[in-house]
Amino acid sequence: LLTPGSITDGGWNALAWQGMQRIEKELDAEISHQETKTPAEMTEGFRAFGKQGFDLAFGHGFEYQEPAKTAGAQYPDTIFVTTSGSTIARNVAPMRFQIEEATYVLGVIAARESKTGKAGLVGGINVPSIASSFLAFKAGALSVNPKFEVKEVYTGNFDDLGAAKLATLSLINAGADFIFHQANEAGRGVFQACSERKIRCFGANADQSSLAPDVIVASAVVDVPSAYVETAKIVKEGRFKPEIQHFGMKEGTVKVVWNEKLKSAVSPQTLAEVERVSNDIRSGVVKPPAGF
Repeated sequence: LLTPGSITDGGWNALAWQGMQRIEKELDAEISHQETKTPAEMTEGFRAFGKQGFDLAFGHGFEYQEPAKTAGAQYPDTIFVTTSGSTIARNVAPMRFQIEEATYVLGVIAARESKTGKAGLVGGINVPSIASSFLAFKAGALSVNPKFEVKEVYTGNFDDLGAAKLATLSLINAGADFIFHQANEAGRGVFQACSERKIRCFGANADQSSLAPDVIVASAVVDVPSAYVETAKIVKEGRFKPEIQHFGMKEGTVKVVWNEKLKSAVSPQTLAEVERVSNDIRSGVVKPPAGF
């Protein structure tokens, strides 16, 4: 496993490591992990796994596509899987988590429950997978109120908690009373700002309500570990095909998880709409936009 940040981030990268631990236990596999920041580090990390004879190497994010393609050409006996993107080769393919389906619903919640008519989005690095989740959040909010305002800020990295906190405070000062982040480790800075200012917010990728139980209303959750195990089984059984694997609400991989402590403060009308919209997404009646 290669990750762009710490596997102790309580979200995106932690989920990948949980998946690896399940693969180790359930499939009796040898596992290894490396944190990589630059494209060169990503490529060298993949090459190292190929050289060591690993059967499967995950690159956890959109940014691993080119490194996977490069290393894949050099090490044809290793399967390289990126957890986002669209790059495909003989031994390279992406898993695509349709988190947009959940962030669309978070946008609905924000627009229904907001008192200011404004929400804020805090991103780490502006990659298509994150921008796409923000696009869906906006679409969900606008489906409720066409005049609802959603502003976004990118800090340029996934590690700087202080920068994420400042970005969040700027959005709150501009009137946002709901905040959603896609900042990985730096998301903790978002929660710090929201806790200090008593502004409601949302968790990303994992159920993060325990990180700020007084302000996190709900989380857009992706069952990354189960998808990792399923992919590893496919590779182990020789069933790998170079094609995009889709995981969304219909498959039960993506969902919105409420913070039970705060759910009672949400209006019954909003709860009912969330249930209706979620069912419509699962059935295909509603299709949240995706930016890539």
